[in-house]
Amino acid sequence: MTQGTHREIPFTPPMECLPVDHLPDGPGRVYELKLDGYRGQAIRDVRGLHLLSRNCKDLSKKFPALFIALNEALTAGTALDGELVAFDETGQPSFNAIQNSSAETNVVFFVFDVLFHQWRDVKHLPLSERLVLLPSAFIPSATVQRSEHFPGPVNQFVAAVKKMGGEGVIAKRLSSRYEPEKRSGAWSKMRLNVGQEFVIGGFTPGSHGVDALVVGFYGGDSLIYAARVRAGLVPATRGELFAKLRPLIIKDCPFVNLPESKSGRWGQGLTPAKMSECVWVKPVLVANFEFLEWTDTNHVRHIKYGGLRDDKDPRKVVRE
Repeated sequence: MTQGTHREIPFTPPMECLPVDHLPDGPGRVYELKLDGYRGQAIRDVRGLHLLSRNCKDLSKKFPALFIALNEALTAGTALDGELVAFDETGQPSFNAIQNSSAETNVVFFVFDVLFHQWRDVKHLPLSERLVLLPSAFIPSATVQRSEHFPGPVNQFVAAVKKMGGEGVIAKRLSSRYEPEKRSGAWSKMRLNVGQEFVIGGFTPGSHGVDALVVGFYGGDSLIYAARVRAGLVPATRGELFAKLRPLIIKDCPFVNLPESKSGRWGQGLTPAKMSECVWVKPVLVANFEFLEWTDTNHVRHIKYGGLRDDKDPRKVVRE
């Protein structure tokens, strides 16, 4: 597509961040605050404005106020990559707030990259050049804002993010091209709080439909069991989860590492006896969880349910 050609702009599957234990430092990189929300793409072309999720689902009806603001903010021939973030009553970013958002919820689109600029595909340009183009791609407002990039050093930035209680930090190589659907390591992320998404592969029944969730992560093509989860499941949540899980019930266990021979020190191991209590489901639902730590047996301790995600591909949920 050449500059000045007014036509439809395609959706771009988003570039992914590689989870790491230590972020790279030194010149040639920028750092961002890791935001806990929905990855989104805003496109304005000859068809009008489109607000799409990371899986190309239409978000315009879910976030009508943001859709209106983006329509005013974006210039024609533009595609932006960013994160939709909701804020709770204290003004803090909250995944629970965006998951349960209403028309009154304060949702902001934080823009961190430009994919099309003035009808020109710019994904082949290095990030350093895309960041120069970014300010002219939209008009900032209280609802549409630029996600700030910081030059480092990384230790100072990480310390500042920890102090403010941030979720994590993202590092990006300034020479990197935009790689759709790739997790090459040109972009990397480090969590500062302990938590991640897991795939739901089963549950144990209870009085409100679900007593506990059985969750895991993918290693290659295999689903690996990580934990049973009761914390964070209030009666209303248990009923809502059961309504979503019941149509997904299957006969066979989807986890490759079950059964386990013993419960283990922390009681997370699923023995044949404990498995007999479980109902298995197709591993298609993804949810957020917080926990204390990983064990040396790929289990997690003191895990708490945080909410379902409908914007994540279960096959891309790995141990972070």
